Amino acid sequence: MPHHDERTPLLQEEGEEPEIIRFGKEDSGNPKAWPRSKKLANIAVIAMMAILSPLASSMFTPGINQIADDLGTSMNVVIGATTGFTVMLGFGPLVLAPLSETFGRRRLYMVCFTIFTLLQIPTALSPNVETLIAMRTLAGAFGSVGIANGGGTISDIPTIGPLFGGLIVQRLNWRWIFWILAIVCGTNTLAGFVFLKETYAPVLLDRRRREYENDGGNNKTWRFEGQDDRPLSSKLAASLMRPIRIFIQPIVLTMSFYQALVFGTTYSLYTNMQNIYSGIYGLNTEQVGLLYLFPGVGFVIAVRLLVPRIDTVYNALTKRNKGQAKPEYRLPLANIGAVLIPVSLFWFAWTVEYHTPWLASIVSTLFYGIGQVMIVNCVQNYYIDSFEKYAASAIAAGAVFRSVVGGITPLFAPLVFQKLGYGWGISVFAFLSVLIAPAPLIFYRFGDYIRERYHVEL
Repeated sequence: MPHHDERTPLLQEEGEEPEIIRFGKEDSGNPKAWPRSKKLANIAVIAMMAILSPLASSMFTPGINQIADDLGTSMNVVIGATTGFTVMLGFGPLVLAPLSETFGRRRLYMVCFTIFTLLQIPTALSPNVETLIAMRTLAGAFGSVGIANGGGTISDIPTIGPLFGGLIVQRLNWRWIFWILAIVCGTNTLAGFVFLKETYAPVLLDRRRREYENDGGNNKTWRFEGQDDRPLSSKLAASLMRPIRIFIQPIVLTMSFYQALVFGTTYSLYTNMQNIYSGIYGLNTEQVGLLYLFPGVGFVIAVRLLVPRIDTVYNALTKRNKGQAKPEYRLPLANIGAVLIPVSLFWFAWTVEYHTPWLASIVSTLFYGIGQVMIVNCVQNYYIDSFEKYAASAIAAGAVFRSVVGGITPLFAPLVFQKLGYGWGISVFAFLSVLIAPAPLIFYRFGDYIRERYHVEL
């Protein structure tokens, strides 16, 4: 609280500017000045939320056939539970992000993730497929809070989910997937109530502003740095409209389609892995779940060895350009993904079609995993550098589009595979990835001109 004495004027001079409230370097209320242990506790809780939400999106895919038999429906209808969850995982942040700016990060985290946790219970008890789809769709909406505010790429998480899901379905049954999610998410929620603190500076400064203004001996007016006086309705409208407006920018449109193709392909393969490796190769559900280790290893290789090189290449090209950086310098390593994705898809398609040994087909997914990580990470970095203050909107536009495509495509994939067979059916995705593969090279060469020609001012 500020110190007041006789020298403080009883009334503020008319027209006097409000005093500005800001955090000092050693201010104990500033999250940046918190002790390391307090920061790590916050990060751990938020990181778990950001992991568990997308993990849940694909965890039950090895049990799709078991769920269909248990609920008396078809595999294609059960896939709708993945569609609802994935689509809402993309749309949710458009609403939740502006809400967090008004009510604070912590409050939104705890309310939404508590509901997400509780929704696992009726999902586990679902008496029919309609209940399953409805509960999963709601869970996707509330679970997206981890994506809205937790940040980070989620491209590797859908691969980990089926790995655990296969073990659970084989040894217990599909309903235990959601009981275990409820237990793990509940534990993290309890940890959040204990350790998670508010970190959003405008909300913390606004609390301090209200304290000052409620001080009976203080007649000053106060503002804090970055104060946004727009009503919540305006913030929501801006949050919903800005990604739509930036989406039509050629770079965002093209690269969002690229990401969407990758996600749609991934979910289409994952929801059909059970049919491929049980139906053709005779593996049980647990063994099918373990096959997801192969793309998982690809993710680890990419994250550990290649993703750090994005900055290395960027810095080297900047130095070569006399210190002048360009966002396009984030793109060269995307070409690794542009090559590996179609090659690995053709490899997977025709080894499955000709019933080669299971190892010959599944090894291809390791290289697919590397390619997926490189496309997603290079695009995210390119957005951040290209659009600066509008980067969040560009990323949000891509996230919504890829979630919609990633959720809807698996509904049609089984029909495509049934009509064309796995060889030509999976090759459809491979041919599409060949068509868009030149995008990183084109934007590397002409990206600066396109950004100037189609400048975004929101």
